[in-house]
Amino acid sequence: MVRYRRNFVPGGTFFFTVTLADRTSSLLIDKVALLRQAFHVARSERPFKIDAIVILPEHLHAIMTLPEADPDFSGRWRRIKSVFTRQAVARGAPAKRSSRGEYSLWQRRFWEHTIRDDRDFERHVAYIHYNPVKHGLVKQVSDWPHSSFHRYVQNGIVPEDWAGTAESKSTAFGERKV
Repeated sequence: MVRYRRNFVPGGTFFFTVTLADRTSSLLIDKVALLRQAFHVARSERPFKIDAIVILPEHLHAIMTLPEADPDFSGRWRRIKSVFTRQAVARGAPAKRSSRGEYSLWQRRFWEHTIRDDRDFERHVAYIHYNPVKHGLVKQVSDWPHSSFHRYVQNGIVPEDWAGTAESKSTAFGERKV
């Protein structure tokens, strides 16, 4: 059996995909205020920077940078998931319990990639921001409200019409062709 090893880099920058167990759910956007609160709680306890993020109905993508000398992104995701789950369940969100008594709202694991350089960072930010278009949720990036794209526009990093419309682009934006 292959044993996956996470790349714990103190002060590192990482791309993540974090997914709900129910891939048909829209809980993340239905309860986006609770998700923001969960991030706030986790950041107040153990700081980190969100460089880019997009919240989709049943998953999210984020680029997170950790403080120097701190490699523990797993603990931060555990805290975000835990706070969100408790708040969402308390407000009536359906969540099954596992055989161990834990809520099984989220997939147990997450996908992570260590950002290697500026080009890698830019590619992953583009992937994050274009993801709502890729999934057919909107026709252009600026139409999706739950994205750091709007902060990038406000800070003058990209124009509001960045990436055009769904009709003008391939839906494989930011991904390798196989």
